[in-house]
Order: sequence, then C-alpha cells, then structure tokens
Amino acid sequence: VVMQRLSCLCILLLGEFILQTTAFVPQRQPIAFPLRKNHAPSTGILPTTNHPRSFHDSSRITLSASSGSTPLQRFRRRKVNILQKKKMINTSYLFIMWYVFSVLYNIFSKASLNLAPDLAWTTALLQMSMGLLYVIPLWLTGLRKKPDISPKDTVRLLPVAMLHALVHIGGVVSMGAGAVSFTYIVKASEPAVSAVLSALTGSILPLSVYATLVPVMGGVALASVSELTFTWKSFNYAFLSNLASAGRGIVGKKTINKRLGNSMTPSNLYALLTMLATIIIIPVALIMEGSVLKGAMKSLAAVNQRGSYFIQTFLASLFYYLYNEVSFLCLDNVSPISHALGNTLKRVFIIVSSMLVFGNRMTAQGYIGSAMAVGGVFLYSIEKTRQGKLAKEKK
Repeated sequence: VVMQRLSCLCILLLGEFILQTTAFVPQRQPIAFPLRKNHAPSTGILPTTNHPRSFHDSSRITLSASSGSTPLQRFRRRKVNILQKKKMINTSYLFIMWYVFSVLYNIFSKASLNLAPDLAWTTALLQMSMGLLYVIPLWLTGLRKKPDISPKDTVRLLPVAMLHALVHIGGVVSMGAGAVSFTYIVKASEPAVSAVLSALTGSILPLSVYATLVPVMGGVALASVSELTFTWKSFNYAFLSNLASAGRGIVGKKTINKRLGNSMTPSNLYALLTMLATIIIIPVALIMEGSVLKGAMKSLAAVNQRGSYFIQTFLASLFYYLYNEVSFLCLDNVSPISHALGNTLKRVFIIVSSMLVFGNRMTAQGYIGSAMAVGGVFLYSIEKTRQGKLAKEKK
C-alpha cells in the first residue's frame, strides 16, 4: 500500500514540476503575431484611423474577428485556435491537479490524525514545515527564481503569517476532533465571517451580497445539528480557521498590495508565508503537546504504526503545499467566477471523497444543509464579483 501511494506521489509530482516550466503554463497575454513590413511610400505621416498612435508603433497585433480571408490570415486564425485549445487543456489540467491534491491532502491528513489523535498540533506543524522540502529544491536548482526580500518587509509579513498559521491549525485540529466532511461544512461559512469583519473595518457590502449568506449560515446550522459525529471542539476550531482566513484576507490586502522585494511571485510569497508560519507554530505546538509527544510516539511504535504516521503526515504536508500553490495558478488563469465555481466543486469532492474513504455517514438533513451551504457560497462569490464590476463601472 505504501509503495502504491509513493508511486502515485511521484506521478503527481512530475506533473507539478512540468507546470513550473513556461512551456506548459497557460499564458494570459493576448495571442499575437508579427506583421509584415508596410512597403507603402513613406510620407512621415501615419494612416488616419481611430486607433491610438501606440497601435501603429507596435510591430505586433492581436487578431480580431474582422480579419480577412487571405491565406496568411487564415493561417493565423488556425494558429490562434490551436493555442486557445492548448490553453484550455492546460487550464483543465490545473483544475484537475487542484482537486486531486486537495482530496489527497485531506485523506492523508485525516489518516495521520486517526493514528495519533493527541498530536493534532504536532501534525499541523509537520504538515506546514515539510512543504518547504518541495519549494527549497526548486530554488536551489534554479527551477524557480529565489525571492529577494528585506528584513523590514519580512516583519511586515508576520501578521499575515500568524493568521496563515491559525488557518491551518484550526482546520487540522477540527479534522482530528470530527469528520472531514463536517469540518468543510463549517468552513463553508467563511464568507459570512469575512463579510462581518469587513463591515467592522468600514467596508460595507451591498444588501444583495449579504442576502446570499442566508443559505450559507442556514445550511451550516442545519448540517451541524444533524451531524452524527458533532463535537464542539471540531466546530470551534473550524470556526477559528474561518476567522483567521477572513482576517488574513483583510490584513493581506493592506500588506501584500505594497511592493515586497524582488521575484515575489504568488508562489514565492506563499513559500515565505509558510516559512514564517512554521516558525510561529513551533513554540505553540511544544507548549500544547510537548508533554504528551514522547508517550504518543511510544504508543505508535508499540503498535508498529510510527512509520505509517510519518509517511502519511509527509504526504499530507506535500499535498497541502501543492494544492495551495496550484490554487494560485488557477486563480491567475481564469476569471474570479470560474475560480469560485471551481472552489465550490472542490468542497463537494472533498466532502464526498472523505465520506467514501472513512465511511462517515450523513443524515438527510446533513445532505440538505451541506447543499445549502456550498451553493450559498457559490452565489455569494458570483454576486460579490458582479457588484464589484458595477462599482468599477460607476467610477
């Protein structure tokens, strides 16, 4: 079983490394081709059109639907279609990897927590830190450019890193205390928490956006009261993860929107946040579980499960890092609404897969509540995006 899992890991990692090369990353720039030189007599005056001067000065032009039907233009249109299909295939590949990594993370994470239920904080620390074993080799080998950031800017990232650590800790401890499906149902209420925190900081959303949160909160409440494995510990830590995630979004906008060093791509920024969050979690994990760590390790060794615990924790940590990074790539290549739909479907996949793997049961009320919560999150994303576009048009 371990060899099968490792083989699967190698295949997925190969696909992820391919994504790091520019040849396979979907391009967001418009498709353009060089134009032939204009052999008309030079008069020193550009042809009179409605286009700005920069249009004429450029030696490249994006094809439009009004292109003619000369052989060269037909060739260009065929080339455009080929590149667009390639982009669609690459983007689909990104989404598939996002779903696969997310599902595998939650399965391996829950499996390791089942082996060591008293080491939830330690498991969260290992998951956060081991993800660096993926990105550091990329920097050292030159496959990814290393970030260049000053100590002052690093300090500015600390509040975001602290909230990032709480997001992960809340999710892991919640999964350890209850079912994975229940954790993600509660975490579906994050938009409501974010809306409340935004209102407290002076950012009021339109009434229609708040209206979409009604099914979210109602669905979470309905699923919670009917949850067969309900525990307050699981609920509270999942809600803590929501609070930290919403706070991270608000604080992050004020911090990350400012220039932070060089080569600070989304992937490198996430790597730095992971490093800082690991440093923050270390002392807290030792305080919370330092007294039981040795005994828990001995118990795992007594039943010959210590190796399994570390293997599953390592795999969970790697997939945790990968699914977050691929999520950044997905957001960078599709519209916010498409990303919101993808994120909604991802929750469904996680809930269903965890129920199949771990045999968790859900009542009819639980199914209804889950559907309400997940559907409400999607409606919230669509309406918030729509209102944002309307606000920009009015300015």
